Amino acid sequence: MKSQSSFNRCLQLLSALVLTLPGSVAFAQDQPLLIAAARVFDGYRLRNDAAVLISEGKVARIDDREAFNDSDAPRLDLGDATLLPGFIELHAHLSYQHVPADTVLRHGITTVRDVGGPLHPPYGGDGSLRLMTSGPILTAPAGYPIPNLGESDIALPVADAQQARQAVQKLVAGGAVVIKVALEPGGEAGAPWSGGHAHAHSQHSHTNTHDKPRSWPMLSPVVLTAIVDEAHQLGRRVAAHLAESKGAQLALDAGVDEWAHEPCNTLPDAQLQRAVAQHVRIVSTIDTLSKCPGVSSNVKRLAELGAEFLYGAEIAHPDIPWGIDGQELLYLQHLAGMAPLDVMRTATSKAGQYLNIPLLGTLLPGAPADLIAVKGDPTQKLKLLEYPDLVMSGGKLIINYFGN
Repeated sequence: MKSQSSFNRCLQLLSALVLTLPGSVAFAQDQPLLIAAARVFDGYRLRNDAAVLISEGKVARIDDREAFNDSDAPRLDLGDATLLPGFIELHAHLSYQHVPADTVLRHGITTVRDVGGPLHPPYGGDGSLRLMTSGPILTAPAGYPIPNLGESDIALPVADAQQARQAVQKLVAGGAVVIKVALEPGGEAGAPWSGGHAHAHSQHSHTNTHDKPRSWPMLSPVVLTAIVDEAHQLGRRVAAHLAESKGAQLALDAGVDEWAHEPCNTLPDAQLQRAVAQHVRIVSTIDTLSKCPGVSSNVKRLAELGAEFLYGAEIAHPDIPWGIDGQELLYLQHLAGMAPLDVMRTATSKAGQYLNIPLLGTLLPGAPADLIAVKGDPTQKLKLLEYPDLVMSGGKLIINYFGN
């Protein structure tokens, strides 16, 4: 019995040793793990000198460090660092652009919602990137993004209400977590899809923004309403790619739940007020659209009106990091007037709730053990989050650059 106890203790010590090696990617997965840090952000509030107990791929407990003094679990003490949930990216195009999922994971994004790409059920989260999708974008025949990108795995044209409902049913049956629609006439100054958007590699993707504005067809009100109604009946929200007032009006009239982008053109105040009144969520993508003339004023006005922003940077755009986008966080802080903790909530607990996975994006008991850590205090410098020193997915350590 004593021999067995000594053997078990040796295994625990060996696990602890492996965990302290910089760059370590493995440890005894069947053993609980205690991670302590000077600061722990649980998705809602910042705790000082706290620790998180990981067991069987989930958060088992979070408490003050002293509360774990009697625990036999191997310990990883991060020192002057901040432990927090992995970030959730709500607007990405990994599948379509073949962005390596492991690269995104290693840079602090543990969950991605791909909006416009191949259809598949959600997967990952157990040592790999958790990836969910909208599947192809529903659009009018010959509507955006077909002129730029074609139809294959990116767009699904629908011509009438019956086709629209059938398309929504097909997407939901195939695993889509959200339905995305395109309400894009084209021609907005500064819009990345008007001059080399990240998705495009075709000869059509470098249109001069000074050319005569395009007039891409858009979904009719009847067809769009059918999409929204069918999606809601099947328990899915509808996100709209829109950039100017005509698309915004269509979305507002049809009851679209989410704007997949901050609008590119300055919108009339009445539309912004109505969006807030209808509880439309706004996925930020401010960094991606920073050359659009209306983005800054739209963000500031929506924030003044009390709009709810969600973090999305559009990973796959050529100027966007393949991971956490520190500049996007700074835009939310300075343009939307968010405190750093509110910015971090937007990319963690608020996003998890929005995805209808309430514990995702938190470090509360029962949450998936998707964690990141950075040296220092990101509430003082959000840019630190672009380069995490520890990443864990489903309780499996992906990177660890902390060493004793």
